[in-house]
Amino acid sequence: MRVEVFTLSALRLMLLLLPPPRLICIARWFSFRTGLSLAFSPPRRLRFSSMSSSAPDDGAAASAKKGRLRGLVFDMDGTLTVPAIDFGAMYRAVLGEEGYAALRSPSATGGGVDILHHIESWPTAEKQRAYETIAHFERQGLDRLQIMPGALELCKFLDSREIRRGLITRNVKASVDIFHQRFGMEFVPALSREFRPYKPDPAPLLHICSVWDIPPGEVMMIGDSLRDDVACGKRAGAFTCLLDETGRYDSLVSYADDLKPDFKVSSLSQVLLLLENHFELMPRLQTA
Repeated sequence: MRVEVFTLSALRLMLLLLPPPRLICIARWFSFRTGLSLAFSPPRRLRFSSMSSSAPDDGAAASAKKGRLRGLVFDMDGTLTVPAIDFGAMYRAVLGEEGYAALRSPSATGGGVDILHHIESWPTAEKQRAYETIAHFERQGLDRLQIMPGALELCKFLDSREIRRGLITRNVKASVDIFHQRFGMEFVPALSREFRPYKPDPAPLLHICSVWDIPPGEVMMIGDSLRDDVACGKRAGAFTCLLDETGRYDSLVSYADDLKPDFKVSSLSQVLLLLENHFELMPRLQTA
């Protein structure tokens, strides 16, 4: 996509000459075409130009305002793959109706049930039965596994720019292996729930940054969960992007700061525009 750049003075003149109804139409058109929004005020690492500030004098000045990015880390279920697991049914099967109702409470901190952490304290036999139930639902999900629209195109773009891509999931390693084999794409490293501690702890993301030898401030975590993916990225000090296909998180105002993503998109295709507009992509260092 080619993005036309106008000087600020020309833009102001154009807007002043247009009647209010036409301005509203333009605003709606722009929102539809981009589909991209900052979830809240711009992240602390970036200095985006506002309508009241002067336009950059040249390309070098514009580039200086962009964040540096060397790697992207993705969630799997609901991000790289179309949601295929009935989590509500799975939680009820593990916790029972009363247990599920007691734990599931909407709140400004992300809400929901972190079932993996919850069953950690259970007696061994009960915990084993819970894991078997979870694995059963995960296997059913694998039968319906589909790649998320835009995932292949995004990965090809990252490969063409020599940007690293990794994966962190709370699913099992067998699911990750099937994902790699079925869709012919590989994420390195790819950490499953066998890696402890798992999301939202920042440990898996920090581990990937260590393997890549890249600081977290030059990595972005992309996922569909505030509680798991965004929290993991924020705690590690990385950029964060929330994928919200269905508009589940219509407003993020009520959420705690550590759950507010730097960016919010409604499709993986929009990540390409995000990268183009807000980041300087830094290819991996070549080794001798």
